[in-house]
Amino acid sequence: MKLIIINGPNLSLLGKREPEIYGANSFDTFFKELQQKFENIELAYFQSNIEGEIIDKLHEVGFNYDGIILNAAAYTHTSVGIGDAVKGIETPVIEVHISNVHSRETFRHVSYIAGNAKGVISGFGLQSYTLAIQSFLE
Repeated sequence: MKLIIINGPNLSLLGKREPEIYGANSFDTFFKELQQKFENIELAYFQSNIEGEIIDKLHEVGFNYDGIILNAAAYTHTSVGIGDAVKGIETPVIEVHISNVHSRETFRHVSYIAGNAKGVISGFGLQSYTLAIQSFLE
């Protein structure tokens, strides 16, 4: 099985940015743990703060991967383009959020991705990614 995690803006700051919301671990450290835990899966990772790069990556992998785990971060609530990219590809996408976006500011309650995603996982910290991987295995 071939899966990719795509992270959006500011997620490169995990472990430093608002640890009370996002935790104290960097994503690079967590990704290594995921690779060890799911050693039978070909697991890739991509992060960008740039909307167009995220769209380009979705186009690149959206026809030859078994699954995409997408945390578009703030772009979730603003990017029609990323939502359209998810709609336009064949690979199933699970939208993931570290925090419970529905317990935060009202603007975070809107997702331009969710309607085109296989599912949404929100509010379980970094374990949201683990749950997404497990959903592809079942």
